Amino acid sequence: MVEKRSEIWEWMKALFIAIIVAFIVRAFFFTPVVVEGASMAPTLHDQNRMIVTKIGEPKRFDVVVFHATGEKDFIKRVIGLPGDRIEYKNDMLYINGDPYDEPYLDKSKEAVKDGPLTYSFTLRETPVGGDVVPEGHLFVMGDNRRNSMDSRHIGAIPIDKVVGTTNIVLWPIQEIKIIDK
Repeated sequence: MVEKRSEIWEWMKALFIAIIVAFIVRAFFFTPVVVEGASMAPTLHDQNRMIVTKIGEPKRFDVVVFHATGEKDFIKRVIGLPGDRIEYKNDMLYINGDPYDEPYLDKSKEAVKDGPLTYSFTLRETPVGGDVVPEGHLFVMGDNRRNSMDSRHIGAIPIDKVVGTTNIVLWPIQEIKIIDK
């Protein structure tokens, strides 16, 4: 009887430790996320399952998950970092006056026949309102430029609202991939 109780106690300890480790990993390092909507198409699709990494600062062109509202998270691509001057002109991204290629948009640009994929704008014409991305903020956009609620509509995103970066699609199986920048 004592031997049986000892074995049960060992199993309970192992289960408790596993739960604590899982909690720590999820709280501080990684967390799953489900894509909702088409704002990141064709890069990501509705109901894709991904892993968010909570380690490190977001870099330009990273895909990030952030708290958009109290109950809703968004997934978008980082276009502008603090202090950057962002402008779109003739479907071309300019950061601090330099043109940047966005290869992840190539297929979408080819498919669009009735104008540019990304309409021209400057930061001043967005809710950001200034000439540069404010300190402590990011300027983010969805890859589906014509159908994305992003910094052009909601303004710059406070970095402290960013959950983490993501670049691995885990589900569905036929769509498993690592996202390129």
